[in-house]
Amino acid sequence: MLVRALIVALTLAFGLASASAQVKIGLMVSATGPTSAIGIPQKNTGALLPAHVGDASVEYIQLEDGGDTTRAVQNAKKLIGEHNVDALIGPSTTPNAFAILDIIAEAKVPLLATVGTQAVAEPVDAKKRWVFKTTQNDDLIAAALIKHMVKSDVKTVGFIGFNDPYGENWYKVFGALADKAGIRIVASERYARPDQSVTGQVLKLIAARPDAVLIAAVGGPAVLPQATLFDQGYKGRVYQTHAVATDDFIKLGKEKVEGTVLAAGSMLVIDDIADSDPIKKVALAYIGAYQKQFGQKPATFGANTYDAGLIVQRAIPAALKAAKPGTEAFRTALRDAIELERDVVGCQGVFNMSPTNHNGMDERARVLVTVKDGRFRLLPE
Repeated sequence: MLVRALIVALTLAFGLASASAQVKIGLMVSATGPTSAIGIPQKNTGALLPAHVGDASVEYIQLEDGGDTTRAVQNAKKLIGEHNVDALIGPSTTPNAFAILDIIAEAKVPLLATVGTQAVAEPVDAKKRWVFKTTQNDDLIAAALIKHMVKSDVKTVGFIGFNDPYGENWYKVFGALADKAGIRIVASERYARPDQSVTGQVLKLIAARPDAVLIAAVGGPAVLPQATLFDQGYKGRVYQTHAVATDDFIKLGKEKVEGTVLAAGSMLVIDDIADSDPIKKVALAYIGAYQKQFGQKPATFGANTYDAGLIVQRAIPAALKAAKPGTEAFRTALRDAIELERDVVGCQGVFNMSPTNHNGMDERARVLVTVKDGRFRLLPE
């Protein structure tokens, strides 16, 4: 009788512990600074992430880094050391993501990075086994751009990008794919995110007489070289990466960005996407919730945070079966559960993670887009 009573008591105690479990998720964003067009929708999206998963409550602790790597490192240490978070979502910029990789690996905290550069999560080694990524890999986007270039008889390209990991990785990835496609890079230039002028670099690009120019930059600063090309009379095609998938790009560039070609998630042109596409249903639900909360449509960058939330939400129940939140055992179980997730339909694509692929996105995660009449429009491939 006593044994039976003890078992009942333990069962009730375990049930109460499970019901009161609280998972802590850190959110790192750059809602101020040169890449605020990316960070603001990500910051706002934090308010839309689920507060409960099953019987567990989920607390989100958000810190702003202003696009500064030093602050990103300080924030990561604070979220891990003081708040004891079970996972991190963010940061908004590639340099900041690279800056915190050692901290993430040492603390064994799963990171769902919301940046484009695939080198943040590849190759999956002892350090990057803790990193997952919810944006399209650069090679997936670059392959779509090169396909369009070949179709448009582009033989030579001028390249200008950030002088940081985002620009350098794009040059490396695009260069390798372009070479295989028989496209030559005839000029290559760099600039810093805060720069106010790139006239010198643009004049060198124009002097090389490329058929097209590819700009590898993010948000508002990506407009600068394109506007300068326009002002200097360049008549060739201009390509951009998925990091300009925001209405602010068009508002800033106006007529100077008309005709731009990029590849991005279908959410950017959601009205042009077939209703049968499963991504459309998820994206419209996110857009509707965001509009209701903030009175405007979100930029696609916010969807990267939303998709990260969906992935973590799916993994939490399995992790709770293995360990208690706030422990290394729980973080490890959460990491393992994320790595096994399949067919997660998000706003940006369908995710199929594996031990060797911590992005899991395929061609369903991108469409070709052009700027026409001041709007992003679907461009048939």
